[in-house]
Amino acid sequence: MRGSRKALAGGLLAAAALIVAACGGSDAASDEAVTEDTAAAVAGGTETIRIARNNWSASAVETEIVKLLIEQQLGNPVEIVDIDENAMFAGISAGDLDANVEVWPSGVTPDEQAFIDDGSILSAGELGSIGKIGWFVPDYVLEQFPELATSWEALKDPAVAEAFATAATGKKGRFLGMDPSFSQYDEGIIATLGLPFEVQFSGSEAATQAEIATLAADKTPLIMYYWTPSGAVGKYGLKNIALPAPTVDCAADAANCDGDYPEDVLFKIVSAKLKDKDAAVHAFFEKFTITTEDQLTFLTQVDIDGMSPADAAAEWVKNNEAVWSAWFS
Repeated sequence: MRGSRKALAGGLLAAAALIVAACGGSDAASDEAVTEDTAAAVAGGTETIRIARNNWSASAVETEIVKLLIEQQLGNPVEIVDIDENAMFAGISAGDLDANVEVWPSGVTPDEQAFIDDGSILSAGELGSIGKIGWFVPDYVLEQFPELATSWEALKDPAVAEAFATAATGKKGRFLGMDPSFSQYDEGIIATLGLPFEVQFSGSEAATQAEIATLAADKTPLIMYYWTPSGAVGKYGLKNIALPAPTVDCAADAANCDGDYPEDVLFKIVSAKLKDKDAAVHAFFEKFTITTEDQLTFLTQVDIDGMSPADAAAEWVKNNEAVWSAWFS
């Protein structure tokens, strides 16, 4: 959402080959021309649809919603493929994956944009949600350092930075990153703005949430990479620290990023091969939408109440038939 992804297209295409193997690929029989006798069966929703799922809660719930609706309404079996953003674009371009329903524009690298530009990946339209990645602190940090409520420049103060330090960072403050494959420019921002901080990665959204819970117990200062909408923002009272507007394209030049993350109008992507594979599924992805309000509802269930993404998806489908039924009319 989120990766300062520098992989070359060739490396991405190699990853696509691994996806084929992981998903079982296609045997010789399936590569043969479809006869008139079998065409009706294919059109009837027998093709397996492979959805890319990324490592954050909203993606987990949304792919489960898609799976439920495609299987129940169109009859296609659906396989959810857990994959990071580095390999996802190559897999969708090759047709080994059919779609992803939550792409953050700020994280699309030039190599990935090339797949959209050459027509092998198609935009399926806006998702309906607005996202914002950024630097967040628990609300108690603003009580301890009220100057941060009005200006990021307070982070330049070595005494302020040291309050965020850990044994591993010495006198430098720790900036808690998340999964290093996510779209993140924090090391560049820290270096370019001259801040006495060091990035350390938690490894995942769940690990960051666990760290917040631990440190919040005794109000230990914490500054981190996070985003909204997110159930954790409400649960832990996270506040976004506004950074200056960047003067460079941070997605293309993360090492020299000197400002804030942009607001992201989230969108969906599908393989250009999907329409021929199953036109009804292709049409469904174009109609599928999830609003920011929807996300806040099910992210609260998952991130705060501990509900599984599959159960949260089933709850959303149960309560929103008036919304999703229109996608199949």
